Amino acid sequence: MSRFFYSIGKTAYSKPWLFIAGWLLILGIIITAIVSNGVSTSSETRIDGTAAQDVLDELAEEYPAASGGQGSYLFEVTEGEAIDDPANAQALAMAINEIYELDHVVNPMDMMQDPEAMAQMQEMQGMLSQLQTTEIAHRPLVIQDMPVPGVQISEDGSVALFQFQLTKTAEDLSEGEREELADAAAIAEDGSSITVIPTGTLQGVDIPIGGTHEIVGLAIAGVILVVTLGSLIAAGLPLMVALIGVGVGVGGTFALSSMFEINSLTPVLGLMIGLAVGIDYALFIVNRQRKLIIDQKLSAKEAAARAIGTAGSAVFFAGLTVIIALSGLLVIGISFLSSMALVAALTVFIDVLVALTLLPALLGLIGERIVSVKTRNKEAAKNGSKASFAQGWITGVLKMKWVAVLLVIAVLGTLAIPVAQMNLGMPSGESANEDTPTRQSYDIIADSFGEGYNGPLLVVAKDQDAGAVDPQEYFQLLSNISQLDGIAEVSPGGFNEDGTIAIISIIPENGPTDEATKELVETLRTDAATTENTNAEIGVTGMTAINIDISEKLSEVFPIYIAIIVVLSLLILLVVFRSILIPIKATAGFLLSIMATFGATTAVFQWGWLGSIFGIDTGGPLLSFIPILVTGILYGLAMDYQVFLVSSMREAYIHGEKGDNAIVSGYKTASKVVVAAALIMVSVFSGFIFTDDIMIKQIGFALAFGILVDAFLIRMIFVPAIMSMFGDKIWYLPKWLDKILPDLDIEGEKLLEQLNKEEKIRVKNTEENTI
Repeated sequence: MSRFFYSIGKTAYSKPWLFIAGWLLILGIIITAIVSNGVSTSSETRIDGTAAQDVLDELAEEYPAASGGQGSYLFEVTEGEAIDDPANAQALAMAINEIYELDHVVNPMDMMQDPEAMAQMQEMQGMLSQLQTTEIAHRPLVIQDMPVPGVQISEDGSVALFQFQLTKTAEDLSEGEREELADAAAIAEDGSSITVIPTGTLQGVDIPIGGTHEIVGLAIAGVILVVTLGSLIAAGLPLMVALIGVGVGVGGTFALSSMFEINSLTPVLGLMIGLAVGIDYALFIVNRQRKLIIDQKLSAKEAAARAIGTAGSAVFFAGLTVIIALSGLLVIGISFLSSMALVAALTVFIDVLVALTLLPALLGLIGERIVSVKTRNKEAAKNGSKASFAQGWITGVLKMKWVAVLLVIAVLGTLAIPVAQMNLGMPSGESANEDTPTRQSYDIIADSFGEGYNGPLLVVAKDQDAGAVDPQEYFQLLSNISQLDGIAEVSPGGFNEDGTIAIISIIPENGPTDEATKELVETLRTDAATTENTNAEIGVTGMTAINIDISEKLSEVFPIYIAIIVVLSLLILLVVFRSILIPIKATAGFLLSIMATFGATTAVFQWGWLGSIFGIDTGGPLLSFIPILVTGILYGLAMDYQVFLVSSMREAYIHGEKGDNAIVSGYKTASKVVVAAALIMVSVFSGFIFTDDIMIKQIGFALAFGILVDAFLIRMIFVPAIMSMFGDKIWYLPKWLDKILPDLDIEGEKLLEQLNKEEKIRVKNTEENTI
């Protein structure tokens, strides 16, 4: 493997413009495709096979008008006025009428044009009013003795809530359709004292790709690169390689977005990981080339080829580990997670290819300037003068190995304590910052109408014999449901054309992420009392129910996913390090760091600890797919550092150093670049913590904290200490297994043998020609 990569590096170095032109051509094609086809993303989080999604899909076929999402607007008046004052009420009615005229909004007046349907609905409403047992602190808007459909006024008359049915989910609304809704609602502000406030569903999902915070993260990464490599020229290469890799990976995703549905979080994740690993991989190779030039006095060309052969092999398998960890998400079968995983894995793969082909080509253009004469002389004078900080640190860790291991376990164990109370869910307006429109609209609805209005449920009823739903049984269902605990309001939603599907709207007493709402959904689905004295079978859907099902589904598959990536990655590490104990030790260390990561994320985002530092003012549930997503990414990245660090130790061991000497030697070689790589990743991921979107905040924090803990506590302290405890036994591999496993030669031993053989032949030929 090392010989193959060595030849690639040498060719790219010798013919730089061929490789550079190739990558620029690919990037140009992608940019052209984006300009031609545009970019299309969706914020829908769909999980097939969940109860709520199945009901929604059935509605899409049998009752399309009821299968879309729900939109809502708040209309608020200044203090001292009432929303149903004549001028305000007239302006509000005009806006509502304009909204109902839009193609993507279901107009209830269409149904009321059918006298039979209208009479049936009025009968239902009358019967339902007799069932109402709790006092409702709001009233409908009435104009000329006629209630305006979908509008409720708060008890004090200062706020009106207008809820309406969409023909598609709110996430699928185009920007143009959102603008049409906003323009129609804004009519209410003309000639009145009304302020229009869109609720969370209609504010859209604005997930920026690249912003001020991310640029700051890249700037910090640039400073770290300059300090680590000691050269502006050398420091610029990893940044250039990462940007090209992200441009091809994430750009390619955008180019294909018109053909495949892509979740709006997908390119953000690709950007996060692509920048971080792209910089790290290039840094590892450039650092190795510079060391070969300084320590072994090799030419820049030979050093670049050898760096690609050795460090490039480590980069290849480090990238492969990340790709496998991400690809494990595909086995779970959750479509939006699969797309995120595929794009992130593809971006990592592109980063690896760019590092192994474009980077040596760029090094070929720079030539010997990669290390200045001044730097060569300075580093040569340093050699052997005094022990480095890295040597002093690792020597101290190995002397106190038992204390070091116990201390790491104690610290990470303490950080993991909050995991026991980790609450998973999908984000809602309740957990948004207080100064955001999403949170403000959520609070107004909760204060004026009740928490449940922020998370309505939709019950879909069918006859068990596939016949039409009997109106009397429909009324009985309404009666049964109204008697359940946790119900604030129940209202009939009507029937489809052939009467085989009936819907019921439910307003829970509690908010969408409240545990009581989860229990209510479970009760509606399983309690026989719900369908008592009817021949109906029911399903529960709506965004609140869908989010509950998503969280439960992800919790179920999480252990399966962990098992998949651990087994696959253990096999890769077994092949890479040719050791039984090292893969086990690496995985044990990762489990410590991931538990600490989830503990810290829970404390910050759920409990609100140190929230002001990270730009949050309200705690809430952790994103339900955080455990799976972050575990996969962090496992892959943690194994990157494992490969970078331990491959250097194995290289020293293979070349004759034993016991702690091999550990110290490998640590001195790789620790500086691992520390720099970890700091760069933390800088890049931290840039995403300070965005406005709570989902990106949580992902950015978890990744940044996880890398910080894993790199500095696990890889820098725990791993070498454990290795020292086992001595040379840490490299043990049964002979029968050694024969079976392929020899990948990541350390470059076979490459060095080949180069030495070629050098001997060259010297011999030179001597013969001289004679």
